[in-house]
Amino acid sequence: MTKFQFAVDGNEANCSKRVGSNVYAFQILTEMAKIVKDEKNTEVTVLLAEPPAKDMPLESYHWQYRVIGPKKFWTQLAAPWHLYTHQLDYQVYYTPGHYAPRFCSVPYVSSVMDLAFLKFPEQFQKNDLIQLKKWTKYSVKNASKVIAISQFTKNEVIEQYQLPESMVEVVYPSTSFPDKSATKAELIKYLRQFDIKLPYFLYLGTLQPRKNLQNLVKAYELFYEEQLAKKVEPNKLPQLIIGGKVGWLAEEIISTIKKSKYSKNIILTDYISNEYKAELYKEALATILVGFYEGFGIPPLESIQIGTLPIVSSNSSLPEVVGPAGLLVNPYKPKSIADALSQAYEMPASQLKILKEKMITQRAKFSWNRSAEHVLEILADVAQKNASF
Repeated sequence: MTKFQFAVDGNEANCSKRVGSNVYAFQILTEMAKIVKDEKNTEVTVLLAEPPAKDMPLESYHWQYRVIGPKKFWTQLAAPWHLYTHQLDYQVYYTPGHYAPRFCSVPYVSSVMDLAFLKFPEQFQKNDLIQLKKWTKYSVKNASKVIAISQFTKNEVIEQYQLPESMVEVVYPSTSFPDKSATKAELIKYLRQFDIKLPYFLYLGTLQPRKNLQNLVKAYELFYEEQLAKKVEPNKLPQLIIGGKVGWLAEEIISTIKKSKYSKNIILTDYISNEYKAELYKEALATILVGFYEGFGIPPLESIQIGTLPIVSSNSSLPEVVGPAGLLVNPYKPKSIADALSQAYEMPASQLKILKEKMITQRAKFSWNRSAEHVLEILADVAQKNASF
């Protein structure tokens, strides 16, 4: 039986407030640790710039942490030097993020969440943009394998970097809610701080231009006016809840909300703690993610996991995420979004029941455990192929 020894960059996962790629890295590593604990032929060393956080997977004989320095320029200095001096200890190095070590003495597998920095360069700060462009290109071009988080991202990576299809593997994210979530009563108490009433339309995510929130506000205005024209009482219409931290270049989004004639019905909550998410989804009439570009789109999958209708853009990876279990819209046309809001608001219970059944089938396609198994299979395949040379 072949024995495998892998090194993993654990820094993306080793933080407190995890979002996006942090969540992906943490969940993949958590499931990998469970799998290798019961395997006799695989050992994993997780390399870190700082000691592991309390909720990182516990060490076992097959799962060890190693803190190496210097912390500053960790990927450029600490990781390359460690891998160079321990190159006989590891067969493959895995990084769940875009950034591979500047010099890597062992074969490595790198990951790509999306290529938004190439599609919307004006929405990134100059230094970040330069780093993302150069480093992602280096990481992808020199990898033994590249992991993409969706078929859409895989296609983008192949096209942009001229890679053979066999070089890129899709490893999907899944969903994860805290073991201890807020109760409905606790959620209602929390929502009262913002004068939020049930039910509501829900957007969860960072406030940034790529998320298309200005068109969402316009769509909500159209929806509101259409319902008023149908003689629906204003106090019966759902509010629009926008939950998420304020990102870079969000000034115009906030200005659009403040200037809206229905601004009192559009609630900004800032960052929402994970403990409220499950109940927040349950009480939503529908969730909304109508951005211009998504490498995957975790909120719609979380919505499906809970059984709440997702409304998403008909572009990038989002149709792949929701399948037949959601409503697709043209993100460039507020009227298309408004029609979906009306459809969700007016949807008969019989139609919603059919969609909920489709949600059960769709969410079964995504599993952190299966994804972690796939990563380990990829690492083993790279190790075996390099051993044959």
